[in-house]
Amino acid sequence: MKSLLVISYETLMELLFLLPRFSFFNSIKSYFLMMMGAKIGKGVIFYPGVWIAPGRNLNVGNNVDFSKGVLVTTGGGVDIGDRVLIGYRTQILSANHAIPKKGERIPVSGDVYSPVVIENDVWIGANCVITPGVKIGEGAVVAAGSVVTKDVVPYAIVGGVPAKIIKMRD
Repeated sequence: MKSLLVISYETLMELLFLLPRFSFFNSIKSYFLMMMGAKIGKGVIFYPGVWIAPGRNLNVGNNVDFSKGVLVTTGGGVDIGDRVLIGYRTQILSANHAIPKKGERIPVSGDVYSPVVIENDVWIGANCVITPGVKIGEGAVVAAGSVVTKDVVPYAIVGGVPAKIIKMRD
């Protein structure tokens, strides 16, 4: 029964989030996520191809832009502030597989959940990976292609793998 519910959710999400980013469709997408337990602010834009699962433990502020192909895992909790731009194909991950002890099997090692916090006025470039447990401070900019494994201080411009401070915003 659980498998059927998961498959039904995934199919409905896939079809719904393929719709264009017109205001009417964005309202439907927001409502769908709210039915799954998310809190979604006003003026949120979902480009086609966004994937958010399982939906609960997600708080999105006002005027957030989820570009095409963004993936968000919400099992550990994801909080996104106001006026955040999330670039194409970015992944925001709040869960990961646990690394088992030597000799234990990887597929059955379990999961580790850790919240991701993205504060107000953050710009995340295309193809970034935000790992579980990271906090990105207000006004920060994450350069395209970066992998953020540690907290980012407010107004920092970070980039690279792993992301490091390039400079501070003026």
